[in-house]
Amino acid sequence: MPGRSSSNSGSTGFISFSGVESALSSLKNFQSCIDSGMDTVSSVAFDLVETQTEMSSEYSMDKAMVEFVIMNRELNHYVMAVQSAINHVKEERPEKIPDLKLLVEEKFLALQSKNSDADFQNNEKFVQFKQQLKELQKQYGLQAEREADGTEGVDEDMIVTQSQTNFICPITQLEMKKPVKNKVCGHTYEEEAIVRMMESKHKRKKKACCPKIGCSHTDMRMSDLVQDEALRRAIESHKKKKHRHSE
Repeated sequence: MPGRSSSNSGSTGFISFSGVESALSSLKNFQSCIDSGMDTVSSVAFDLVETQTEMSSEYSMDKAMVEFVIMNRELNHYVMAVQSAINHVKEERPEKIPDLKLLVEEKFLALQSKNSDADFQNNEKFVQFKQQLKELQKQYGLQAEREADGTEGVDEDMIVTQSQTNFICPITQLEMKKPVKNKVCGHTYEEEAIVRMMESKHKRKKKACCPKIGCSHTDMRMSDLVQDEALRRAIESHKKKKHRHSE
């Protein structure tokens, strides 16, 4: 509970919030722990797909990721509630010190009452996880998919060749080693090549267009790029299989 202070810094004139704001800053740092946890879940999930290890229905990496998203949402709501309560007291300048704990709880519950499934689609890491997991599962579930969609009997070499075209960077025309995906158009590139291309364009005050032929994305930004871990693993797996076949 904040105490009375003669300092005007961070206070309403008689209430100091320096301790609360310091604690709030520390709480915000917990966000990095959640991000690390989500990265670990993604990595383990991709490992399970690669090794074709089945997880029990009672607990899966997908469920773990959902729990992290919920934790992240609650953390954001609590930080917003505390900040809102502080701003409320600073603006109102009440003569009597309010019950900040109760005020924060009311604002937190109000935010939580607006929770919906749409929140998951607004979490960038969760969306990337779902997309990349699906892509990796396709790479390792090729035979099952062919049987399901009636394409069994199609030349497997042709299918593999089509899949390999996704491994080629549209800039270098070489197989990618560290692919990044464009969140806007969905195309992938070698990280070093696309970053160099974009920096060159931006230095000349020009817009960077997606180098994929036919793409309409004409104003690429560095923030559009995300690591494509699923594709990187698929490329590595392809290399290993290719090496084994050549032995």
